[in-house]
Amino acid sequence: MDQMSDVTAGKKIQDVPLLDRFPFPFTGDSYRYSNNSRALIPPVCIDITPEYEEEVIEKRRLLELYPERTYQSLPHTLAAQWEILDMLMNELSHIYPDYFSMDKRGDRYTFRNYLLNEEQTFKYGDLSTLPCEPLDFIGRHVQEDLIYLQQRDGDLYMDAGQLCFPANWSLAFDLGMSYLQFHSPVPIYSDSGLAEKVLRFLMRIEAGKPWTRLNWTINVGKRLDTSPETFGEWGRGKLALNEENVGHQVHLRTEDQRLFRISGSNGILFSIHTHLLPLEVLVENRSWAERFYRVLEDIPDPIAEYKGFITFKPLMIQYLQKYVKA
Repeated sequence: MDQMSDVTAGKKIQDVPLLDRFPFPFTGDSYRYSNNSRALIPPVCIDITPEYEEEVIEKRRLLELYPERTYQSLPHTLAAQWEILDMLMNELSHIYPDYFSMDKRGDRYTFRNYLLNEEQTFKYGDLSTLPCEPLDFIGRHVQEDLIYLQQRDGDLYMDAGQLCFPANWSLAFDLGMSYLQFHSPVPIYSDSGLAEKVLRFLMRIEAGKPWTRLNWTINVGKRLDTSPETFGEWGRGKLALNEENVGHQVHLRTEDQRLFRISGSNGILFSIHTHLLPLEVLVENRSWAERFYRVLEDIPDPIAEYKGFITFKPLMIQYLQKYVKA
């Protein structure tokens, strides 16, 4: 990427308090796996938050240090990758014109990122004019992880992706797997018939009619990269939790997942924007604290174990109980 002049650089993102923009994932006092998808209105894939620069820089660091586990693709996905690049550059330049722009002159594109003071000119469809594959390139300009699911033979296959902030799953391991295969470790979801129903729903998604859903788990610390390959680095944080630090260290982790049909390739772009909210901030919203407390009290052990917090669930409940109405 070429650097632009300082005249156009230095754009600032409006700072909105975390509690006002966090996507709280619970609509009831009980949580079970379900197809909680809803139509995405407005149909926008990318969300820019005040953490933009910090998270994009971290993505790029991980991509350079661990290329095998952060970016994978199969050769037949290149056409779809160019479609995704075009779609997201168009969106960024139209939805966030203060932050991005794109000029098209035939197949010659110039993309500008004013937040990072970068500019790239390339020829659409010519891989030699980009520093990396198209999906990888555009992923280096957004906070979202980007997964491409190819639809063929009555199924969806994970055929490409940039995954820097996984919630304990591996792109390198799942590449090429079908939808049911890469969801097989999920308890209840995979063996209840729900996975098959969701797969049928996903294959019916139409171009121009995207969907969204919220997924959640628990983080210890602010680390976004919780890949299984680095469990030795982040897993030990669970052992250090106690009554004094649980509010600061434990975070509700919500993934804003959005699903777009890519018309030319007939695949699906699955974007994942991860948000973290420490318990000590969450409890400032009393209704959220009460609801989360009830969810944790009610949640089945297999789900708590799969999500990785069964060992410290009592600590979270004890902490939240102080903020629940008698």
